[in-house]
Amino acid sequence: MKTTKNQRSFRITNSILLFSFLSLVFISCENYLASQWTYRSPENIGDGFEIGTLEEVNLDSNLIAQAVGRIERGKHKEVHSMLIFKDGKLVLEEYFQGHKYQWDARNYHGDMVQWDRDMLHSNMSVTKSFTSACIGIAIERGFIDDVNQSIFDYLPDHQHFKTDNREYITIEHLLTMSSGLACDEWSSAHGTSANDIDRLYFECDDPISCVLEKPWWSVPGTRFTYNGEGMVVLAEILRNATGMNIEEFSMEYLFEPLGIDNTDWTQYENEMYDAAGSLRLSPRAMLKLGVTYLNNGSWDGEHVISSDWVQKSSTAYNNNLGLRIPGEDSGINGYAYSWWTSELSHYGNPIKMYRAGGWGGQEIMVFPELDMVVVFTGGNYASKTTLFELIVEYVIPAVQ
Repeated sequence: MKTTKNQRSFRITNSILLFSFLSLVFISCENYLASQWTYRSPENIGDGFEIGTLEEVNLDSNLIAQAVGRIERGKHKEVHSMLIFKDGKLVLEEYFQGHKYQWDARNYHGDMVQWDRDMLHSNMSVTKSFTSACIGIAIERGFIDDVNQSIFDYLPDHQHFKTDNREYITIEHLLTMSSGLACDEWSSAHGTSANDIDRLYFECDDPISCVLEKPWWSVPGTRFTYNGEGMVVLAEILRNATGMNIEEFSMEYLFEPLGIDNTDWTQYENEMYDAAGSLRLSPRAMLKLGVTYLNNGSWDGEHVISSDWVQKSSTAYNNNLGLRIPGEDSGINGYAYSWWTSELSHYGNPIKMYRAGGWGGQEIMVFPELDMVVVFTGGNYASKTTLFELIVEYVIPAVQ
């Protein structure tokens, strides 16, 4: 049967009307479900945060409610916490149900718990940004001369590896994952010795030797290869330079100034520290580092980290551009002094975001132009994280 022009026009019109109706239904459902969440201002527990409300900092409460509602409904799988600091105030602090991390369990999921502000959470690779901060502090305080020094200036027990171009590797190369060593953390799943960083647990009596024995495959400073092994070497450099292990150093020079007294690091069997992914902290403690960087290295008016270090941590290093991270929706990234960098948009205006990011959905996101820090923790170890969808579609547009 032949379709007339009027019939086609009628069908197209009906399709448009149906699409518009379904869109309105979807939006109405989103708004209805968001309305089931009751906003509560975070509690003032005397930990240095000034507390405020979404209204006080001009954040659209409806958009934030939609974001929280999506998390509660599992739209982003396992998100364990979401915190927002804006205009000098902690204005959102929400916790959700989810699994504790367990490396030998299915999907790396251990016990199911209701997360809260007092529970320590695995930071995964967010640890690297804390290690970087410690190196910056050690340089500013004179324990280490500068980032351009050879790593072998502080590795007295590993001088025999100072061959085959390894002697050109500097502290900066380790911070920026451009050492040139054939290390690769992204090609194999976690939990086995096939993954370079996990191999340090399973096969290495001396983790530093296991890193430095890797073949040299590119000129230091020219090729980005994501790996945490360099951070483990940095922890050993810090120990030799200061006479303190990273747990001791970070507590005295970073955590105590930030008013953080509950931390947990993991050691290898030889008592060296996993400075790449082992740190466990509360989300509020994570937020404190982000706020310190937002404030150019100061916390509560007191100097903690140099503003120069903050600048280098928020500006992509040399060729560390155009990077895509497996398992997340972050798009194109840069990499700085152990912080990721991104270019986003706020109502058509370009804005910068830099972040400490970790496997499974651990994030400290700093937005200088918006005077805002957002923290997430999560348990998406075996599935893709979609936190950027929350940020781009809900949190950034909520800034009025």
